[in-house]
Amino acid sequence: MNNRFGRFVITILVVVLAAGLFIQHISADDEAPFKDIDTSYAKNEIIDLYHRNILTGITATSFSPTQSITRAEFITVLDRLLKLDPAVSPVSPYTDVAKKAWYYGWIQAAVQLELANGTSATTFAPAKAVTRQEAAVWMAKALKQINHTSAQTSFNDRNKIASWARSAVATVNNLGLMKGDNSKNFRPSDPITRQETAVLIDRVLQNESWAAELDDEPEERIVIGWQYGQTTAQYENTVLKSNVNTLSPRWYYVGKTGTVTDSTDASLITWAKKNNKKIWAMVGNRSDQEATHQMLSSAGTRNTAVNQLVALVSKYRLDGLNIDFENVAPDDREYLTSFITLLAEKMYALNAMLSIDVSPDLGTDWTDAFDYAALGKQVNYMVMMGYDEHYDGSKLPGPNASIPFDQHAVDTVLKVVPSHKVILALPLYNRDWTLNPNGTVSTSKYISLPEQNQIISNYGMKPVWNETLGQYVANYSKQSIKHTIWIEDGRSLITKYDLSVKSNLAGIAYWYIGGESADIWSSVSNAEKFYNYSF
Repeated sequence: MNNRFGRFVITILVVVLAAGLFIQHISADDEAPFKDIDTSYAKNEIIDLYHRNILTGITATSFSPTQSITRAEFITVLDRLLKLDPAVSPVSPYTDVAKKAWYYGWIQAAVQLELANGTSATTFAPAKAVTRQEAAVWMAKALKQINHTSAQTSFNDRNKIASWARSAVATVNNLGLMKGDNSKNFRPSDPITRQETAVLIDRVLQNESWAAELDDEPEERIVIGWQYGQTTAQYENTVLKSNVNTLSPRWYYVGKTGTVTDSTDASLITWAKKNNKKIWAMVGNRSDQEATHQMLSSAGTRNTAVNQLVALVSKYRLDGLNIDFENVAPDDREYLTSFITLLAEKMYALNAMLSIDVSPDLGTDWTDAFDYAALGKQVNYMVMMGYDEHYDGSKLPGPNASIPFDQHAVDTVLKVVPSHKVILALPLYNRDWTLNPNGTVSTSKYISLPEQNQIISNYGMKPVWNETLGQYVANYSKQSIKHTIWIEDGRSLITKYDLSVKSNLAGIAYWYIGGESADIWSSVSNAEKFYNYSF
């Protein structure tokens, strides 16, 4: 056999083999994964959604198309459609959703994003069939189509649709997602079947703009993670599990003479560049009011501090600095602004970012030194520390960071600083309040979120969601002494993340990396995805 003929034969064999593989692949995908869907009007939709990992069967070979779908199953399908991950939060208000149940994380993911509610404050009824009007409400929420349509419909049985579902039913009907039967009835209280669910989900995916959004990656926003109490290796390991893209290690402190202590870890800089992370090193004052006054009140010492900081940024090629001066005297307000103005000018020349941490303005001496408007003109970003609403020393117990508290803090700063310069800092820590018999504070203990969750588990606490505060609240007794915790978890942090999105802020920050429980990252990742959808 000559070489030319040999090459020809080899080419033919390759083509035949490739064609065979292709045919085998197509036939495998076209083969019905279930034995009981051949007569279903939704056969094609079921097969497609099965291969998309959105729908699964009752068993490995059975889909049961005419069977009603349960609340747990429907929520799982919605989560998968939205490309959410299970949120295995240790905090749940539902006594009928076992943590070991296959659907626990799927229900938590939907509840945390306010896509679904329970049948009561303490029950979800996961095995209960979903009615058509419930399905309409959940689908409208998932697609962010709430209150976009008049509640009027032309269904003959429209008077049977519950008041809480009328708008959603009208919406999904107008969108062509859910229709009535041949008698023009919607049948709101009838259970929705598994094959009806398949058709409903398929119709969503047939909308090209919706499908495109579901395939898009979320728009990246600034996410700062402050280092505290962790070694560099621990910090790096945690960051890899998180959505943090901007590192803020506690490397520099400014003293009364303007001298800056340098604790730079060059290995973290190398690691950050390798993993596509920015570094905005933190610059602190150790909350030393007198030393800070001496540094700020002298032009010479201000210059010394600024020059040393800029030299460090240049030497280590840092992406930026994060100024964290706390307990600054009100009389040093103008001096602080002068310091930041000088530093901003030199940071700009290096093409490096400058951010400053500020506290919510509650009309106290603690925040008088922060001239929001003047500082906002100089820095690239202003980080609002949205926590310590109640703190060690508070006479009355309360939440660490409720939504009204953070909303007020954000609204106040946005009056004088544009939203694209503002970052909202969220707490990965909490307080366990010990109460006197009259309800006042006896003591409070600073706790990380794993410590908080362990207390909840040890004492069998029953968390109750407070819609106004955006937090669960729970009590327990230890040696006949009452304790209260306003819980920080995936759901409460998502409400704060939602606030940052609705306010068009530049991003969020976490105090502190290492204080979180492992489930937090999947919850925040779900929020990033869902709040990025505009549909």
